[in-house]
Amino acid sequence: MQSSPVDQLLSRVSNPRLSEPSPSPEILDEVFRCALRAPDHMRLRPWRYLLVEGAHREFLGNLFETASIEASMQRDETLSETQREKLRKMPLRAPLIIVAISKNLPHAKVPMHEQELSVGAGLSYMLLALQSNGFGGIWRTGDMAENAHVKAGLGVQAQERIVGFLYVGTPLGDPKKIEPLDPADFFKVWQP
Repeated sequence: MQSSPVDQLLSRVSNPRLSEPSPSPEILDEVFRCALRAPDHMRLRPWRYLLVEGAHREFLGNLFETASIEASMQRDETLSETQREKLRKMPLRAPLIIVAISKNLPHAKVPMHEQELSVGAGLSYMLLALQSNGFGGIWRTGDMAENAHVKAGLGVQAQERIVGFLYVGTPLGDPKKIEPLDPADFFKVWQP
């Protein structure tokens, strides 16, 4: 018996340990269609996504390494070989990485932060669609999402912003048990 959408939401977890296989093209098409249902004020379509898979993940790792070397040199620091290797291997943690980019289009009624939230909603929808199909993912940002060298290497334009790197694959091991939160701790009735 298939679980309900609410059950899917209540059981959603991030999967930091991922392996082959990645979703089939048919499942990915469904996942992508889910992302395109994100709230989109004025129908700007402020999203664009890059798919990084196969040997291209190694190129992305080299891009991460080079960007970090440049950043450390500006701080008058040196990266150890261990740090450099970790950077090179980061994209190899999953068979597919989806780079989520907000186009940040100029618009009088839709500020850039709202466009970035729309991209974030699309990432969330993809995570749910992946999980409902037996796959997993983890949304990461960090220094590489803000690094000018990484952005240039990925073809991210000056006004655009990387909202996240979505690592996708088959989860390894059991999902992490997450204690449910009490809504009363976070939702309060406003009383003027």
